[in-house]
Amino acid sequence: MRPHRAYSPGLTGVLSHRESHHLLEVLRVRVGDRFTVFDAEREALAEVVDLGPPVRYRILEERRPEREVGVEVVLYVALLKGDKLGEVVRGATELGATRIQLLITRHSVPKEMGEGKLKRLQTIAVEAAKQSGRLRVPEVLPPIPLKAVPEVPQGLVAHVGASRRVREVLDPEKPLALAVGPEGGFAEEEVALLEDKGFIPVTLGRRILRAETAALALLALCTSGEGR
Repeated sequence: MRPHRAYSPGLTGVLSHRESHHLLEVLRVRVGDRFTVFDAEREALAEVVDLGPPVRYRILEERRPEREVGVEVVLYVALLKGDKLGEVVRGATELGATRIQLLITRHSVPKEMGEGKLKRLQTIAVEAAKQSGRLRVPEVLPPIPLKAVPEVPQGLVAHVGASRRVREVLDPEKPLALAVGPEGGFAEEEVALLEDKGFIPVTLGRRILRAETAALALLALCTSGEGR
């Protein structure tokens, strides 16, 4: 069985309270037990040297696996109701997003997000990175208005009225920005605004997808599907 993976920025030899708690209370580790630690650039096989808490470890073998997409992939996603954003963050992390920027749009039902929910989304990103074998944990950023989205060198926006497919317009060697609207999608003027910023409207097929499904479908096409 693959050793447990713990997120340890900087590989400092000391785990956070959350990671220590999991190893001590859930996995019941002992001194000498081995597990994997990782941060944004590397991972390593580690050995428990002190139960603390916090748990302290020493690195036995460092490695730099190639599990990232290879380019920056920023996902701009509108605020969604309920726990749907948690689903998006988890899936987006697994699919290779490097940053997740939340958006306030015309059709967004929530218009703001509390600090507690934002922290929860970041925790979901950490857990998804641990599970999927990624090194980089995408940052989940507080919501901004759509007009604050910067111009991008390459952008795709999921839009029901579009005719072009991802594979027709994607350059897999260039940094990528993806935009997905809320339930009901972006308003036409919002799509036009994104086009002015460098986004190309693309179709995700003949069926109407839920907002959270559309976000992950677009990401999959760009990072691990036919677009690459």
